[in-house]
Amino acid sequence: MGTGSDMYRQQILDHYKNPRNYGELEDPDFTHVGENPSCGDTIKVDVSLDDDGETIEAVAFTGDGCAISMASASMLSERLRGMTVEELDAFDTDDVTEMLGVDISPMRIKCAVLGRQVAQDGAKIHRGELDPDADRTRTEE
Repeated sequence: MGTGSDMYRQQILDHYKNPRNYGELEDPDFTHVGENPSCGDTIKVDVSLDDDGETIEAVAFTGDGCAISMASASMLSERLRGMTVEELDAFDTDDVTEMLGVDISPMRIKCAVLGRQVAQDGAKIHRGELDPDADRTRTEE
């Protein structure tokens, strides 16, 4: 672990202490909530789409959790703006860990991917692919 890792750790702490896009959107196209029962993280993600119905215009989140889950949600809220919903669907665990820039232990990976899973499941609910009443996102894999 060198200076690069220290820089990314500082970036994670900064996003945790000063989360970007923390709050709620006034009239989101979709909203979804998820949790990581193993450590108690909970995240709600709001997404507004551009007029084309495909491009993510704005993302906001609220929640409570560990530094990794909150920092990851904060970074994700910045990263998703301008992406299409299709690109969101393709965003995978490797993309999340690359975004964070540090090695994440197997026990903490569920924390790191919670925001991504909540956003992806919210998009699926928006498209009618998941039942919003029955399909609550949980990161127990």
